[in-house]
Amino acid sequence: MSGFAFPTQDALRIARTALAEDLGGLDGVDVTTEATIDPSTLAVANIVARAPGVVAGLPVIDLVLSECAAITGGAPVLCEIEAVDGSAVRPGDVLAILRGPAATILTAERTILNILSRICGVATATRAWAEVLEGTDTTVLDTRKTTPGMRALEKYAVRAGGGTNKRMGLYDVAMVKDNHKLAAGSITAAYERIRERFPDVPIQVEVTSVAEAVEAVAAGARFIMCDNMSPDLLGETIGALEGAGESVEVEATGGLTLERATAYAATGVDYLSVGALTHSAPILDIALDFVDV
Repeated sequence: MSGFAFPTQDALRIARTALAEDLGGLDGVDVTTEATIDPSTLAVANIVARAPGVVAGLPVIDLVLSECAAITGGAPVLCEIEAVDGSAVRPGDVLAILRGPAATILTAERTILNILSRICGVATATRAWAEVLEGTDTTVLDTRKTTPGMRALEKYAVRAGGGTNKRMGLYDVAMVKDNHKLAAGSITAAYERIRERFPDVPIQVEVTSVAEAVEAVAAGARFIMCDNMSPDLLGETIGALEGAGESVEVEATGGLTLERATAYAATGVDYLSVGALTHSAPILDIALDFVDV
């Protein structure tokens, strides 16, 4: 798969933060490894999938190893990646082979697995939605319901899994939701204020009824989020918007499940927005095993 650039700088920041957390600071120490492993001892280790899933974030492995070596003063560890981000794996598949100081590998182990398991889990969850929607005109989107500090990596994992990113944050897309409507007085008022203050920023409007959707389009919105609508109401709303004669993208959001995905896709909706891709995805079980050589 291609078309989803890896966020190297974000991954490097996360790797440093995670190593500092595990070592008690970037000048900290792995007391067990330092006491038991001679710095000159070399080892070979495999990073292995323990469960079926989709891999994402494999460049994290080398980033963590390099940072760990710099922190501990150890020699570099050679990392040979054996899989491709976005590919499916089975239990027992080797994702990477590590060769170098045993102490560095052991100190980096948990940080590698924590990050990699998390983002592979997001990619795996996303792939399930992408497969259910295959053959339809509907795409699965992520949300801002991400792990603090890991948004770029988790959204990368969504792309690797076959989904599409929505907005990255509060800065790149304006999204009028229920509290904005209440505070501004109406959908139209909220839309007009945003357009006046930020004329070049895309605006999306959340609606809960056909009437609100029609009002949003009349105000100028061209991306409508239909919140917690049944498939029947969603279909009615899409029909009303098509009758308005404008080119409008429509998203369904709120309470969506894999079991109901095809029913929503059958309405002709463009997107299904699924917060669970990032806020509830189980990790993919991944391990690091030393190899006898």
